[in-house]
Amino acid sequence: MGKLDGRVAFVTGSGRGIGRGVALAMAEEGARVGVVDIDGDSASETAELIRSTGGEAFAGQGDVAKREDCARGIQGTVEAFGGLDILVNNAAWTPTPGLRLMEFDDETFGRVLETNLWATFFCMQIAHPYFMSRGRGAIINFASGSGTSGNEAQGAYAAAKEGIRGLSRTAAREWGPDGIRVNIVCPFANSPGMIDWANLDPEGHAAAIEQIPLRRVGDCKDDVGRVCVFLASDDADYVTAQTMWVDGGSGTVR
Repeated sequence: MGKLDGRVAFVTGSGRGIGRGVALAMAEEGARVGVVDIDGDSASETAELIRSTGGEAFAGQGDVAKREDCARGIQGTVEAFGGLDILVNNAAWTPTPGLRLMEFDDETFGRVLETNLWATFFCMQIAHPYFMSRGRGAIINFASGSGTSGNEAQGAYAAAKEGIRGLSRTAAREWGPDGIRVNIVCPFANSPGMIDWANLDPEGHAAAIEQIPLRRVGDCKDDVGRVCVFLASDDADYVTAQTMWVDGGSGTVR
């Protein structure tokens, strides 16, 4: 018996990296998973990985900065599997390398907000009626130590991620009486963005790892994915409005 047997999950940005890791971890625990990514081929690859191990998956292509794409992905998942129990808002974008505040133009700053904060808001609103029809639901939103610490050259990303934390806590209060739980994960994992950072700034990347008590970068599936499984499962049935730091104790400001 898996922790998520009989449940349906929708994971944004699940074509690679942390999103893929979460989708695979949830599928291993019995969830049927809706996989959506702006890169449709990578979404299909994740879905095939799930199916290759006996799981069930629906793959879709979409830009979560657009409400209609969010709706299409969630509706496709519901039509494929008959409902929705879990929403994971993982999709994100920020310019690499980062920009200092005076280097941003309106379009770039806005795109970061759209793909992070607005996308999370869109998916939460769209998923809510499906959760209500079940009488419960679990939402996992992704934030970042970049926001809580106020990292340099990450102003738009920090603003978006802290906005997601505020949105999540409000939703936890408003939707808690309906049995809908909302939690936040702040990861430090071997995502494509982390790999880009290591390639662009190997010394800075190595120095950051030296500040982690566990002295390693987290695994997208085995570290971050397993925590998301917990938050989506009955084991976390009394957990909501919480920020979970899956960062090896890296010392970011709480």
